[in-house]
Amino acid sequence: MAQRKIRSPVGLFFYRLRYRIGERALRALVAIFPWLPYRLLVLFTSFSAWVSFGLLWRYRRRMLENVSAALGAEITRPAARKALIWQAWQNFARGVLETCAVVHFSTEKIRSTIALEGEEHLKSALAKGKGVLALSAHLGAFTLIGARLAASGYSFSAVVKQPGEEQFARYLDDLRTRIGIRTISAKPRKEAVRGILKALRQNCVVLVIADEFKSGGVMVDFMGQISPAPRGPATLALRTGAVTLPMFATRGPDGFLRLVIGPEIEPVQLEDLEKSVVATTALFTRHLEGAIRRYPEQWNWLGFPRNGKILRPKYQRPLSMPDGSSRAGAAPD
Repeated sequence: MAQRKIRSPVGLFFYRLRYRIGERALRALVAIFPWLPYRLLVLFTSFSAWVSFGLLWRYRRRMLENVSAALGAEITRPAARKALIWQAWQNFARGVLETCAVVHFSTEKIRSTIALEGEEHLKSALAKGKGVLALSAHLGAFTLIGARLAASGYSFSAVVKQPGEEQFARYLDDLRTRIGIRTISAKPRKEAVRGILKALRQNCVVLVIADEFKSGGVMVDFMGQISPAPRGPATLALRTGAVTLPMFATRGPDGFLRLVIGPEIEPVQLEDLEKSVVATTALFTRHLEGAIRRYPEQWNWLGFPRNGKILRPKYQRPLSMPDGSSRAGAAPD
C-alpha cells in the first residue's frame, strides 16, 4: 500500500493554500456567471488557460512526454505535439467554464445545449433492472455527462477521486448535487464499493472514469504502452450483472457538445473470474483508447504512470483480445 506523503509545515501551508485559491476562484466563477456576458467569460477562460499553461510547466511536460511515447510515430513534428497539448489544455479550461454554466441552467437548457445520441441503449440497459456502469474517460466535457442524463430524468451517480483537501471536496460535491449528481467517493475503497452496489441495486447509472493507467492489478496495452489498469470496472460488471455502456461527451469543431452512448460492452466470460477480469479489463481499455484516438486533443494526457515511467515488462506480452488482436486503435463496432 502506498504511504501517504508527509509534508513539512511549510509544504502543508502551500498545499492548503493551493486548494483555497482554487476553491475561491471556482466559487467566484460560479457566482459571477449569471451577471457577465458568456462571450466575456469565454475570453477570460482562454486567458486563464494561457497563464496556467505557462505556470504549470510540470503538467505540461508530463503531457508532452506521454504524447511523444504514445503518438510519437504518428505525430513526428515536435511543434505538432505541443499544439496538441495546448488544445487539450484549452479543452480542460473550457470544460471548467461549462461545468460552472450548467449549475445555473434549467433542465430544458441543459438538454438543448448537449445533444444526446444513443439513448435507446441506455433505456434497453435499464430495462434489465441491474443498473448501468457508464464507462468513460477524462475526455471532452466528461463532467457534463451526469448533468445531461440527470436533466432527462435518469438517476445518476459518479465515482469520484476526491481532492485531498476536505473543504474543497465538500464544495465540489455540493456543485454536483445541484445538477442532480450523487457523489460516490472512490476512497475508502470498501465504502465506494458499497455505494456503487447500492446505486446499481436501485437501477441507477453509475459513472466510472477508467482512464488512469497508473496502478492496478491488470497489465494492459494502452496507446502502445504496457501499463497497469484498474480492475474495478471489470470486476463490477462481471459480479453484478450491470450493463456496461461507453459514454463520451465530446466537443465538435463548431463547439457544440454531444453525449454519445454506445452499445452494451458485454464482459468476457472465461473459465474463472480472474481470467475474465483480465480479458474484460483489456476490452474496456480498447474502447477507451478508441475514443481517445478519435479525440486526442480533448484528452488530458495525464493517465500514464508519472515521471515518464511507462511500464513495459520484458516478461509480459501485451494482452490478447478475444478477437485475437493484441491491441486496438479504435473501439470495436
